[in-house]
Formats: sequence, C-alpha cells, structure tokens
Amino acid sequence: MLNWLRTGFERWLGSPDTIPEALWQRTLAHYPFLAERPAAEQLQLRALASRFLAQKEFSGAHDLIVTDEMAVAIAAQACLPVLHLGLAYYDDFKGIVVHPGAMLARRERTDDAGVVHRYSEVLAGEAMAGGPVTLSWQDVAAAGQLAGRGYNVVIHEFIHKIDMRDGAANGCPPLPSRAARKAWHDVMQSAYDAFCEQVAMAERFGGAPTWLDSYAAESPAEFFAVACEAYFVNRERFTQDFPTLTRLFDRFFLPNKVLTP
Repeated sequence: MLNWLRTGFERWLGSPDTIPEALWQRTLAHYPFLAERPAAEQLQLRALASRFLAQKEFSGAHDLIVTDEMAVAIAAQACLPVLHLGLAYYDDFKGIVVHPGAMLARRERTDDAGVVHRYSEVLAGEAMAGGPVTLSWQDVAAAGQLAGRGYNVVIHEFIHKIDMRDGAANGCPPLPSRAARKAWHDVMQSAYDAFCEQVAMAERFGGAPTWLDSYAAESPAEFFAVACEAYFVNRERFTQDFPTLTRLFDRFFLPNKVLTP
C-alpha cells in the first residue's frame, strides 16, 4: 500500500515533482475540473498535494487497499479549497479513512421531550471535529463524472474541516473580525433562506427542482459545504444561481486574486 509514498517523500519533499509525472497526469485526466485549471495553479496544487500526502495517514476500511492513485486523487481534491490559503487549515487531524462505498453510521438523538432516538444514516463521507475524515471511494472516484451536477464528496468534507476550525460547523469559516463574520453571515443567510424556499416549493408544491443538491437545505453548515463543492468543480454553473456567493467565496478562498464572475 502506498509504495511510492513510503519510498519517495524523503527524497522529493518540497518539490513540485514529488508526485510522479505519470501519476499526476492520470489524476488530471480522471478529474477534468482539475485539468481545466490554469497551468500555474496545477503546479501549485501538485506541490501542495505532495505536502498534504506527507502529513496525512491513509487507511482503508473493510480490507480496502489505498493505492497511490487513490491517495493522490483525494489529496488533489482536498487541497483545492486551501490552494491559496495553506495547509494550516487541515493541521488538526492526520487520519483519512477510505471506505469502498457508502458507510452506515449509527446515530443517537434526544428530542425536546427527552426521548432518545437511535437510527442509522447512510453517508458518502464524514468529517469529525478534531478527528479523521472518512470518505467513500466509490463517490471519490465518480467525482469527475459528477462535476456537472456540482457534486464532490472530498471537497464537501474538507470544507466542513475548514468550517470547524473556529468551533462547531455553522456555515462560516474562520474570519478575522466580528464585522467580517457578520458580513459573511448576511450574504450566506440570505442565499440559504432563498434556497430553502426553492427546495420547499419543489418538494411540496411541484416547483422546479434546484440544480444544487437539496441536501444543502439541511443546515447552514451543509449549505456552505454543498455550495463549495459546486463552486470549486463547476464555477460557471454555480455562478448562474449564486453570483453573490461566488463573489463571497472568491474573497475568502482567493484572498490575493479576487475574480469577477
């Protein structure tokens, strides 16, 4: 498992060539939303993914063997949100657990009356506060094909990690001031409320379905994660529905290069 990772890092750490050329090119070919990025960003992403791989520990669940191809695919997608921010946003954990497919998580919730409800939930991924990230390889592998729908499980879970840097996930990343947090909240809340209304109209009254996954209506934290999936893998389509969010995300994720949608 991870033969190249074990043998190559001490020799190549810090170089854009850490990830072997053939392996990197296969990754780009499999995930067109990475290949479509400017050449300079691809070079930067390759170097950042190399450092990410050196810092994290991959393990496979249910006897899954995590190959070099799998690890590089996850690393490249995970590093996309922090390409201009740095890996410090991911320094609160080391483990990445890869499942062959969707996983079944046991949940327990106490309602307002004090009744405990136990149930199971099917997940494509999960990010634990201060703990590991778990991912369904089936969903990771399909990310190139699903980019048209704005879907990407790796980005989703790593956005949760960014969101949790300053506490519980609430749909707002770490920001330097109360004023900045309020400005973020005002834009996000308006977009979230409008989206929830669209989802309600579609589900209850037969309105047009939303392009963005309706799971985003679960909470502000899920709205942030789902919106970021689409922003990173299908910016043009995302901006058609959420131009104000594109500008908001640009200011955070591209602090030195704000783009005009």
